[in-house]
Amino acid sequence: MTRRIVQLLVGLVLYGIAGALMIRAVLGVDPWTVLAQGLSVRTGLGIGILTNIIGVLVLLLWIPLKQKPGVGTVLNILIIGPSIELGLWLVPPMTVLWAQILVFAAGLVLLAVASGLYIGARMGPGPRDGLMTGLNRRFGVPIWVARTSVEITVLTIGWILGGNVGFGTVAFALLIGPLCNITLPLFAIRDPRDRGAAADAAVDRTPTAPLPTATPPGA
Repeated sequence: MTRRIVQLLVGLVLYGIAGALMIRAVLGVDPWTVLAQGLSVRTGLGIGILTNIIGVLVLLLWIPLKQKPGVGTVLNILIIGPSIELGLWLVPPMTVLWAQILVFAAGLVLLAVASGLYIGARMGPGPRDGLMTGLNRRFGVPIWVARTSVEITVLTIGWILGGNVGFGTVAFALLIGPLCNITLPLFAIRDPRDRGAAADAAVDRTPTAPLPTATPPGA
């Protein structure tokens, strides 16, 4: 249990730092961060605190879906937002193209590793991931349809509000899935009573061509 908790906490902190790196690259970010950026532009609140608020609001949508949050779900909401703010404080915005690409790539890879860590701990999906799996279990909507529909909607709203959509958004959508397919099995903690542990973890997060959640992550 100790290893699972430590892995969960490390994964969530790294997830927030990874999100901050991609924000500082200024090349475009994942849909949920686009939404947080757009809301930040309109409200003046920090992206980190807005990520927390969005997480709470999404968690409320679990109620009609009869989803039950785990410890990891609650910690996801509490930790990722402050970790994003920490990363934004540590890393300045990039203004040179080669540095932007390098920082974005580092953030993307780190986010995949972080996703593998916190999902592999198997202590509950993030609020956005649980929304997708809840729609699947409650209404039979395929996870990829639920994720794609929700994240396109989120992306559109965030872009209209002023969030940063760009090359990085497309790169995230195309690459986070294959990267997480590597990190999820690598960090999954297997329960000897459940031979399907790794598969369960993968279903919980199926990064969309994730637009993740790898929400952001998560997201």
